[in-house]
Amino acid sequence: MSKGTVYIISGPTAVGKSLVAFYLAKRVRGEIINCDSVQLYKYMDVGSAKPDEHEMSVVRHHLYSIVEPDYNMTVATYQKLALAVIDDVLARGKTPIVCGGTGLYLNSILYDMSFAGSRGDSERRLELERMAEENGSEYMHQYLNALDPESASRIHPNNARKIIRAIEAYELGNGIKDLSECPLNPDYDFKFFALNMERGWLYDRINRRVHKLLDDGLIDEVKGLLKRGYTLENPSMKAIGYKEIVGYLKGEYDLYDAVDDIKKNTRHYAKRQLTWLRRYDFVNWIEISKGESVGAVVDRILAQ
Repeated sequence: MSKGTVYIISGPTAVGKSLVAFYLAKRVRGEIINCDSVQLYKYMDVGSAKPDEHEMSVVRHHLYSIVEPDYNMTVATYQKLALAVIDDVLARGKTPIVCGGTGLYLNSILYDMSFAGSRGDSERRLELERMAEENGSEYMHQYLNALDPESASRIHPNNARKIIRAIEAYELGNGIKDLSECPLNPDYDFKFFALNMERGWLYDRINRRVHKLLDDGLIDEVKGLLKRGYTLENPSMKAIGYKEIVGYLKGEYDLYDAVDDIKKNTRHYAKRQLTWLRRYDFVNWIEISKGESVGAVVDRILAQ
C-alpha cells in the first residue's frame, strides 16, 4: 500500500505561508492543517494572522480556532489532533497540506514520536508548578537531574515549563527521547518545503504586517480578550503582538513603543524559526524573489 502524500509548507513568520498553501491546495485538491500554536485559539484572529474568511470558504481548513485561549495545548495533544486530521483528509482522497512554523508541532508530525502516557495528572502538575514557584527553576532542574540526568542535561535550568514536563514524563515512565533517536514518521510521504526570502525584504514585510494588524483591529481584539478574563497568565496571551498590546493597555508604555517591540520581537522570532528549519536535512528550500507570483512559487513546489 502506497503512503499518502503530505505537503508541509513552513518558513518564517510573514513569508507568505498561508497564501502559498491556499494556492497549492487549489492545485492538488488539498485541505490545509494548521501548524501554528497561536492560530489554534479562538478570538485570536487578527494578531495571529489567520487565513481570511474567503480562503477558508474556498479551501477547507482544519485546527484553526479550536480551543479557548486558556487551554494548555501540549505537543502530545496537537500531534494526536493533527495526525487524525491528516488520516481523515487522505481517507477522503484529498491532499493534506500542513501549514505553519511552530517547530515542536512540526517535529510531532515529521517524527515517529511516542507520547504514550503523557497526559499526566493535573494535581501532580499543579504540585510541581507550586514547587517551581516556591523554590525556583534551578531547584527544579536539580530535582530532575536526580531523577533523570540525561533529560536534565538537555534542558536549560531556567526553562521551568520544560523541566516540569520532563519530571512528569519520568514519573509516568515515559522518558523524553532525544530527536536523534526518533525516526521519521513512516506512515506518510512528506513533501517538506520551507519558504524564505532576502532578509531585508522579509523584515520589511514583518514591519508592514504589524501596521496592517493594527489597522485590522489588533488593539480591539486584545481588549476583547481581556474583557473575557484572559490575562498574561495564559500562555496564549504571551504570544507576540498580544503581550505588547496588553502592556500598552496597562499604561506601561505608549503605543509607539508597543509597535516597535512587536516588530523587533517578530523579527527575532523569524530568525529563530529559520535556525530551527535549517536543522532538517531533508527540507526543500524555496527562495522567493521579489515580483515572483504566488502561482510561480507553487509551480516550483509541484516541480520537486
